[in-house]
Amino acid sequence: MECKVIEQILTEALSLTEAHVTSDGSHYKVVAVGECFEGMSRVKQQQAIYSPLAEQIASGELHALTIKTFTPTQWKREKLFNM
Repeated sequence: MECKVIEQILTEALSLTEAHVTSDGSHYKVVAVGECFEGMSRVKQQQAIYSPLAEQIASGELHALTIKTFTPTQWKREKLFNM
């Protein structure tokens, strides 16, 4: 599955500020940034990402998924200290 397609699905479904998807074979890494994650538990954030991708996961098109979610404020701090 194309990384850009996953980014588009997530951005449209969750109104994300940014979505970055990379792949290594069948393993995908998602970094999602959006106000929608404010006040959500980690579990709810993961579920928010899985939900729009449920069809691709069920079909086996998406197999392994690593997810990191941030609010825009958290993302600014993450980029400052870890990038």
